Parts: sequence; structure tokens; C-alpha cells
Amino acid sequence: MILGIGIVGASLFFGDAVITPAISVLSAVEGMNVVTPTFQPYVVPLTLVILAMVFAVQRFGTGGVGLVFGPVTAVWFLAIGLSGLNHIIADPEILWAVSPHYIVAFLINSPDVAFVTIGAIFLAVTGAEALYADLGHFGCKPIVLAWLAIVFPCLLLNYAGQGAFVLAKNGVVGHPFFEMNEGWTLIPMVVLATAATVIASQAVISGAFS
Repeated sequence: MILGIGIVGASLFFGDAVITPAISVLSAVEGMNVVTPTFQPYVVPLTLVILAMVFAVQRFGTGGVGLVFGPVTAVWFLAIGLSGLNHIIADPEILWAVSPHYIVAFLINSPDVAFVTIGAIFLAVTGAEALYADLGHFGCKPIVLAWLAIVFPCLLLNYAGQGAFVLAKNGVVGHPFFEMNEGWTLIPMVVLATAATVIASQAVISGAFS
């Protein structure tokens, strides 16, 4: 029984390790399309170069670069949290979404769409653990503390901020995560997103082979 559960869990993790690097890095690099649409032809080639570099450095070990993973990850979560908070302040009506009656009404009125959407809701938090959580290295308490103090609040702020941004634009939004970072903050956010996805990719690669 325990062996079977372990095999299933390992299988799920390996599945995550296969898709996380490609999808996460690609989605981050696609932020350059928001900066300038002329970058579109270079998105996939640049993604392939980044992924090739991530796998190429594995044989040298990650002890040295691992020292910067923590600070970069902390900056990433704080940045996305502040980005979302900015739009929540501008459009605070998004806070009404906290009321559970909206999800109940959604489930009753559109059960088919709601069923598919619930699957996407799980994706709102899955993957975040790859950035900071490693039970074998840090233990349970530091991970719980990191989740409650930084990760979860910043994710909530960012997702609520994206919702506020979409409401402000009347739903006409292509890529809310990057588009809500206007002006000088856009390019640093793209760079930070790319760095965060590289760290997440490194985490699942290390986990898969350790």
C-alpha cells in the first residue's frame, strides 16, 4: 500500500518535472511580447537556449548559484505581491470576490464551465512549492513559515490584483500578469519572472534526480 502510494506520488512529481521547465520558462519569456510584439519570433529560440543552459550546468553542481536562489525568490514573491496590491488599491471592488456566494452561484448556474475552471484554480497555487519548498533540505517548519508569511499572501495579492486589473479593463486583457506592470516596471518583471522560472526548473530537476 505504502509502496504504491509512493510510486504514484513519484510519478506525479516526475510528470511535473517534465512540463514545469518548458511551460514556466516559455510563459516568462513570452512577457517580452508585451514589451514589444516584434520579439515574438525569438520567444521559442530564447526559451530553448535558457533551458539548454539550465540542463548544461547540472554537471557542475548548483551549490554556488544556489546561494542566490533564496534572495531572488523572496524578491519575486514580494514583487508580484506589491504589483497586485497596487491594482487592488486602485480597484478595491475586487475584494467582494472573497464572498463564497459567488462560487456557489457559479457552480449552480454554469456547472460545466465551473468544473473545468476548478481544475485551473488548482493551478493557481501548484508550482509555487517548487520555488521554495524542499522538505529534505529545510524541514517542515521553515516551509510552513515561508508559505504563511510570504508565498501565500503574495499569491493572493497578485491574483486579486490581476482580477482588479481585468475589471478595470472591462475584460479586454491579453496577458494580465505582465500588462498590469506598466511603465518602467514591465521589463524588470519579465527578467525577474524568467529568473524565478529558472529557479523553479532547477528545483524540480534537482528533486527528480536526487
